[in-house]
Formats: sequence, C-alpha cells, structure tokens
Amino acid sequence: MTAVLILLICQGVLGAIDTLWHHEATARLPASPTARPELVLHGLREAIYAVIFLTLPWMRWEGWLAWALAALLAVEIIITLQDFLLEDRTRRLPPTERVLHTVMAIGFGVLLALLAPLLVEWAARPTTFVAESHGWLSWIATALGLGVLVWTVRDLAAGTRAPDHAASAGAPSGRTVLVTGATGFIGAVLMDRLIARGDRVVALVRDDMAARLRWPRRVLFVRSLSEIPTEMRIDAVVNLAGAPVAAGPWTAGRRGLLLGSRVDTTRAVGALLDRLERRPGVVVHASATGIYGDRGEARLDETSPAGNGFMADLVRLWEVEQSKPATSGTRVCSLRFGMVFDDGGGPLALLVLPARFGVAAVLGGGRQWTPWIHLEDAVRLIETALRDARYSGPINAVAPDGVTQGELTRALAFQLRTPQWLRIPAWPLRLLLGEMSDLFLASQRVEPGRLRALGFQWTRPTLPDVFEPAAAPRDTARPSLAA
Repeated sequence: MTAVLILLICQGVLGAIDTLWHHEATARLPASPTARPELVLHGLREAIYAVIFLTLPWMRWEGWLAWALAALLAVEIIITLQDFLLEDRTRRLPPTERVLHTVMAIGFGVLLALLAPLLVEWAARPTTFVAESHGWLSWIATALGLGVLVWTVRDLAAGTRAPDHAASAGAPSGRTVLVTGATGFIGAVLMDRLIARGDRVVALVRDDMAARLRWPRRVLFVRSLSEIPTEMRIDAVVNLAGAPVAAGPWTAGRRGLLLGSRVDTTRAVGALLDRLERRPGVVVHASATGIYGDRGEARLDETSPAGNGFMADLVRLWEVEQSKPATSGTRVCSLRFGMVFDDGGGPLALLVLPARFGVAAVLGGGRQWTPWIHLEDAVRLIETALRDARYSGPINAVAPDGVTQGELTRALAFQLRTPQWLRIPAWPLRLLLGEMSDLFLASQRVEPGRLRALGFQWTRPTLPDVFEPAAAPRDTARPSLAA
C-alpha cells in the first residue's frame, strides 16, 4: 500500500502542476467560454480523485466497496479519454502539456497495476470500510485531496455557469481593428463588442483553433503580425498582449518572458504600422499601474514619476516602446490598468475561491492600496479611447473608489457570508516569492485624474458595485474637472 500512496501523491503533484501551469496560467480555461465542456470533464475527474485522495489513505474499501472503487477508476479512464479527444478538437496544447499528460497516463497505468491485486483481495472480504492509517503519507494525500476538492468546485462552477450571449455581428461598419491578445480576459470581451458593432477584426492569437470556435465569422486570425499584407487597411489597433505576471515565480527566464511578451509584441506592432501603406489613426495599448512601484499613501496621477522595482521597470520600458508611433502622427493611448475584476474570471475569481472556503487572507498589514477597475468599464474605456481623440498618452484606467487590500478581502468575505480571520504577515510572502510579493504587498494609491477630467462615466465606480448586476454608467467626475 505504501507504493500505491507514493504513486498517488506523485500523480496529485503532477496534476496540480498541470492545472496551475497549463489550465490556469497558460490557457486560462475558467475564463474561456469555449472551454466549458472541458472544465466539466475536469471537475468530474477531480471529484473522483478527491474521493480517492481523502479515503484511500485512511481506510480499505472491502467487499463490494472494492468493486465500487474499481468502477470509479474505470469512470476516470472514460472521462480522461473524452477529455483528450475534446482538447484535440478545441485548443492547441503546448508540448509541455502533452508531455505531462503522457507521464500522468503512464503513472495512472502503474497505479492500476499496483492497486488491482489489493482490490481483488479486499473484494473477497465482508463489505465495510476498515480504518488504516499510513502515517505521513496519509496526511500528504489528504492535503492534496483538499486541494483537488477546491478545484472540483472551481472547475464545475466555471463549466456550468450560464453561457455568455454569443456576439451577433452587426451591420458592417467599414472599419477594421487589429487586436492583439484577442483571446485574453479583456480581449475576448472586446472582440465580442467590436463584432457586434460591425467592425471587421484582425486578431493576433496563439491558439487559432479555439479562437475560430468562438468567432467563426468576420474575424481574420493570424499567429504573427508578419502575416498581415502591406496593402491591408487597418483603422485602429488595440494591443493587449502580455504574459500574465502572476503565473509563475519571477526567475530570470520568467522575467525575460514577461518583458519580451510585452515589449517585443509592441515593437512588432510598431514595425507593422511602419510597413502598412496606410497607417492606422489610433493605437490603444494596455499598460499597468505597476509603473508606480510601491508608493505607500502617496496619491498617484498620470504626472507621477515611475517607481522602483521590476514591475515599474517593465512597464516603463513597455510604455517607451508604446509611445514611438506617436512621433509619426498616430494617436497613441496607454491605459494603465489596475486589477480587472469580473465574476466570470480574472483575479477576482482567484480571490473569491479562498473566501468561499472561509480562508480569505489579509496580506501584510492590509493597508496597501489596490487599484482596480471592473471588466465592463475596462472594455468601455478601450472603446471610448478608439473613437475619442482626447484620449492620448498615459491614462490611469482605475475605478474612482480606492480600496486597500484588507478592505477588499473583508468585502469578499462579507459578500460570501464567510468569516475573515486569516492574516499572513509580509515576511513569509517575501521569503517565498521574493520580489514577486510586490504584486500583493506594494501600495499604489492610483487616482483616475485624466478620466475624471475627460468625463468618463463608470458603470461600477465603487467596490460594492462589482458584486451587483450591470448598471447604467454613472457620472463620477468632479464638477471642477468635468470636460
């Protein structure tokens, strides 16, 4: 039994890597409407593994219960085969995910070979659960089982939520918009809006297979900007490309990826603009409030200088590259987004998960300011920047209601009616994550000065609005600054 539990734990660790690295960080499956059937299969398989991880290390399944366990394992095989077929039809798996799936399939086969004789032996005994502890192996397996149980809830909730309304194509507008990062958290919603208003869209994507399933009409998919012909007319560009900053430790290689995915793509957009026969009139770039670094209680507007640290340096270099097309007459707008909230995915979904189980944590002192904006307002802001010539240069794309990390955590717990008792000091986060801990501990009291001056109207200006149904835009501009 010891060998079975060791192998089971190894399978659990590999499954956690696959889920966090490939499903969450790379493919962002919970936020993808086309991934819902796959998420249901993942949730069902995780439910089976949760039962196994939480029971097998502590008890023997004897009598007909042994056959019930064998049946669960058989169902797991059927679900996994269905998952493999579905993945091949709906998305392009990276080589690392294919390799990991192969290793896990081999490991599962070995696990069955080790467990089969035990099941035959148990099946010959009277039907009952027999308590049997295996020391530290049982506790490690239980910890993995609790993690699997959490992700069972997450994947089934994401896979069974009400489907989004498909984007119906409006009457052709005659405009063509290039979107990079088109399948991302913000980009996917923007794509729906552009198609609905009748625009033709050119989308730069990594996985054109999944993208074609979601947008079968009025979209030209490219995997490189070099595929776009010189004579193509492009009226506007929205550049949202960039690897997620919280998807892995900030090793030297990871830092290079974070920088390259932003600066290199932005540089490629500039090269495209230079070779097009007709330059687009406007380029809207995603930027980030991370440019300000850790600034404590200082109020930060668009005139505030860049701060210190890796994120500040990354965004500063990113914006330098973004501003270059402006020298050739193209209007350039850099939207410095805070955390983008929506209950359908993104960082809010990850924050809700521990809060749902009563373990939402105040990090550090909890007094660090956390700039944010709702997804609806983020997309509306991009649409506004595309059509309004007053939107140029850097703009703080944040809600007017500033909150601290502690206030955000307590608000989540209140909304979910769960207790908020956990506090994690800053030092273990800094010890474990290094400079990456700035994502959670840095304080940025960012104010939307230019948006107020331009008269932008938010639909979700305050944190409680995030949890409410969509509302009409509200004018929160200060009278003295209104445009």
